[in-house]
Amino acid sequence: MRLLVQSILDYAIFMLDPRGVIVSWNVGAQRIKGYSAEEIIGTHFSVFYPPEDVAAGRPAKGLAEAAADGRWEEEGWRVRKDGTRFWASVVITALYDDGGGLRGFGKVTRDLTERRSMSRALDERGLLLARLVQAQERERRRIASGVHDDTIQSMVAVGMRLRTWAEKLPEEHAAEVRTLDETVEAAVNRLRDLAFSLRPPAEGLVESLAAYLDQVKAGTGLTHELRADLDGEPPAETVVTVYRICQEALTNVRKHAGASRVTVELSSLDLGVHVTVQDDGAGLEPSPLPSPSPSPSPDAEARHFGLIEMRERAEAAGGWWHIRGTPGGGTTVEFWVPAVPLARRDHGEDP
Repeated sequence: MRLLVQSILDYAIFMLDPRGVIVSWNVGAQRIKGYSAEEIIGTHFSVFYPPEDVAAGRPAKGLAEAAADGRWEEEGWRVRKDGTRFWASVVITALYDDGGGLRGFGKVTRDLTERRSMSRALDERGLLLARLVQAQERERRRIASGVHDDTIQSMVAVGMRLRTWAEKLPEEHAAEVRTLDETVEAAVNRLRDLAFSLRPPAEGLVESLAAYLDQVKAGTGLTHELRADLDGEPPAETVVTVYRICQEALTNVRKHAGASRVTVELSSLDLGVHVTVQDDGAGLEPSPLPSPSPSPSPDAEARHFGLIEMRERAEAAGGWWHIRGTPGGGTTVEFWVPAVPLARRDHGEDP
C-alpha cells in the first residue's frame, strides 16, 4: 500500500496531523505542488492556499468540517511552490484510531486546471464574455474617435483663438487669456491620453504591450522591460483581457507608484497566460483594496476602482488576480487567464 501511494503521479496524496501539519508526501504531491518531501514535511498545509483564502480561514474550515463529517471536498485555487496557482479538486478525509480518536487527515489533491480550461471552451459564459469584450472594445473605439476627431479638435481651435486674442489685448487682460489657454492645453493633453488609453490593442499581444510601454516611457521616463515566453498568440478575447489588465496596472505604476522601473513578464501556463507586472515604487499599504472612505480623493478613488476592475476582468475570464507589496518595497500585480479558443456555434458565427 505504501508503494502504491508513493508511486501515484496524477494525485497528490499525503497525510496531516490533527493540527494540519504535513507528515507524509508522495511523488504525485511533489509533481503537482513542486515541493520535495524534505522541504514540505513539518509545514502547515495552509501554505498551499492563496493568501485571501488563508485570511478567510478556509484551511481551518476544511479541517473542522472533515473532523465533524468524516470528509470535506471542494474545488478551488491552490498555490504551487513557485507561487503560480492551479485549479484543484481537494478531498480531506478524517482518520480515526480504533478508539475513535482523531489521528489526523488524509488529503488527496488533483490538478484540474487543464480540464477547467478545456471545459471553458464550451461554456456559454465564455461566449457571452467574448461578446461583451467585443462590445466594450467597439464602444471604446467610438469614444476614442469622438474625443480625438471632435472634442480635441474643437478645444485646439479654442486654444488658437485664445492665443490670437492674447496678442491683441492689453497686457493686463492678455495674461488672463494666456492662463485660460494653458488650462485648455492641459485639458487637451489629458484628452489625448484618454483617447490613447481607449485604443484597442494592435496586432499581437506582445507588440501591443511593447507599444504601450514605449508610450508610458515617453511621458514619464520610466525604465521598462518586457519579457515574453508564449507558446503562441492567444485568442482575441484573451489578448484584450490581458492588455487591459496590464494597461490598468501600468497606469497605477505611472500615476501612484513613484517607480523608476517596471517589468512585465508573460508566459504560457496551464493553457493560459500568466502575467506579472512588477515595479520598484512606493509599494502598498497593508490593505490595497479598502472600502472607499466617505469622501476619498479622486486619485485614491480611481486607484481603488482600478484594482477592482483588474480583478473583475481576470475573474470574469475564468482566471485569477492578485496584488502584493510592502510599503517602500514595490508592488507586484500577478494574474492568469485561460487562453483556450472559444467554441464556435453550430451556425459558424464568430463568438
